[in-house]
Amino acid sequence: MNVTIRNAVPDDAEAILGIYAYYVENTAITFEYDVPSVPEFRHRIETTLKKYPYLVIEQDGAIQGYAYAGTFKGRAAYDWSCEVTIYMDRNAQKCGMGRKLYEALEERLKDMGILNLYACIAYPGEEDEYLTRNSADFHGHIGYSAVGIFHSCGYKFNRWYDMIWMEKIIGYHGENQSPVFRTDTIS
Repeated sequence: MNVTIRNAVPDDAEAILGIYAYYVENTAITFEYDVPSVPEFRHRIETTLKKYPYLVIEQDGAIQGYAYAGTFKGRAAYDWSCEVTIYMDRNAQKCGMGRKLYEALEERLKDMGILNLYACIAYPGEEDEYLTRNSADFHGHIGYSAVGIFHSCGYKFNRWYDMIWMEKIIGYHGENQSPVFRTDTIS
């Protein structure tokens, strides 16, 4: 098994969207209702890459998952924090690739000067066929802690779901903090 992690490129949009579409159509993991178009997804990748890393993990040349970072809040004081997202092909779960992918993303973010990682996770009051607690459990296993819950804030498949925020601190918070670098300024 040949597994590699690399930077995503806009031409990966179709393959990445193939992974994401399953979650839009069949789960409440994402609160998005409609599968975006390939051009829309390409635009999302391009926009992310202007400031943050966007990675894919491949097994024998086929994309099995993707992870990226994005703005946590749009104010300068939040620059050292970001939101992280990961999606794995539904057939590539629980084999260690998700952990490897997130570790690679975390390293890139550390290199940028990011200190706080936040994951916004759909969370069921009771698990059902559309949503389990697997994502929260995964994040907990790799060092995230739950820091907040929003009750019944997402409505999908005629059901209400909670959303939790999980946090992981990956750097030192000091005085006169060095600025965060864009991904294209890191060697």
